[in-house]
Amino acid sequence: MSLLVRLGALLVLHSLLAPSAIAQTATQTDALIHDADKVALVGGRLIDGFGHQPLSDSVVLIHNGIIQAVGQVDSLPVPQDYTIISTEGHDVLPGLWENHAHLMLNGHADYTHWDTHYADRLASEIMPASAIQLLLAGVTSVRDLGAPLDASLSVKQRIQEGSLAGPNLYISGPFIQKKPYPGTEKFRWGVDSVSDAKQKVDRLADAGVDFIKLVDQDAMTREEAQAVVDQAHKRGLKVIGHSHRPNEIRLGLEIGIDNFEHTGLTTAPEYPADVIQALKERTATGRVAGGPLFWTPTVEGLWNYERTVENPEKLDNTCWHRGLQPDTIADIQQSLQKPGQLAYMQLTPLRKPTLRRKIEQLRDAGVVFLTGTDSGIPTKFHCQSTWNELAVWVDELNIPAMDAIRAATYWPSVFMNVDDKYGTVSAGKVADIIAVKGDVLRYINLLQDVKLVMKNGTLYKYNGHVIEAALPAT
Repeated sequence: MSLLVRLGALLVLHSLLAPSAIAQTATQTDALIHDADKVALVGGRLIDGFGHQPLSDSVVLIHNGIIQAVGQVDSLPVPQDYTIISTEGHDVLPGLWENHAHLMLNGHADYTHWDTHYADRLASEIMPASAIQLLLAGVTSVRDLGAPLDASLSVKQRIQEGSLAGPNLYISGPFIQKKPYPGTEKFRWGVDSVSDAKQKVDRLADAGVDFIKLVDQDAMTREEAQAVVDQAHKRGLKVIGHSHRPNEIRLGLEIGIDNFEHTGLTTAPEYPADVIQALKERTATGRVAGGPLFWTPTVEGLWNYERTVENPEKLDNTCWHRGLQPDTIADIQQSLQKPGQLAYMQLTPLRKPTLRRKIEQLRDAGVVFLTGTDSGIPTKFHCQSTWNELAVWVDELNIPAMDAIRAATYWPSVFMNVDDKYGTVSAGKVADIIAVKGDVLRYINLLQDVKLVMKNGTLYKYNGHVIEAALPAT
């Protein structure tokens, strides 16, 4: 019996078996999938990331982790030596990007306690757990914004080498700011002069970070902040900056920040008129200024906080336990016993009513949104954050589903200058692909239950089942 036929028979059998027999059959299926270097995803509707009409009855041919061809069942035959994986009844998409994650955090409510007690466990436990949770949620690429440099480099290297399962990881290492907050010096680096600003950027660039994270730039001198951006650009690195205060945005635009983060301004009802005018002037320059101006609004934690207080059941979802030690899980749980009393969130209910207007202003100004969530901050677990953000965008803030999907697939790859490899399901690209059962353009929250996860051609999840054999032993 051919591999194709045996695999197909096992997948059909899997759907008919009693639960007690599924584990054994799934193990057999895993082994067959891992034997195949040529795979065809067949039957689903393809939303390829380019934003045009989805492709029904799609066929995606993959060889050694690279997409060879994309077509339809009636026009692209599957070669006999390819293993067929059915995607019938599913929407097939590029793997998602999480553009604002904190792998060093796992939802604990007390930062001071966390930073003190888990500093020595970041590289061995905390960040690897965050990585696998993101991957199994359908996030195949992550921008990690702020962590100790050695831990960041270690986790990134182990993922690249294959000794650790996780998304493609792009790191900033420590934040750069005027002065670190007390107790945060391992992952926040201060700047006290123009020469120091250049030295800090060079140190990060030499270590191998992928971009620079700049915060509190309005607390620096203009010359210091400009030196950070100029030196980063000289080293081929883009700069991602906070936007909590009007002057952070004003100065950030003047010095050439490439991507702003958050919808800050605390309880202000909207962005000041001069800030919006400056944004419009920047977006009007387009390619002349180096490309679009990107913005990662991170709204879900603000929008859903009161709902979490009213119904904290999502905090009990065990998806965030994977990779964590029992004592870590217990510690996080105890910190979230009274979510309505978290000091970190007390201003949130006053900020929520401002979000709709701020999102409208930013979209009207012409910025290009990237999907990011601040994943890892209190109450926000890596296995839930990204789909929750997309659901708020589409269901609450009236952003078209296709635009939201592109903000989580195509546009991040453009920002990171890797769109020749990632961001779309198209010939020549790396096979980072997910699938959900149903119509994701109508029901964006289907992304909470990703049925298929493929990264670099390796299948980590099929039919909602985690393929444990694909995960490196730890």
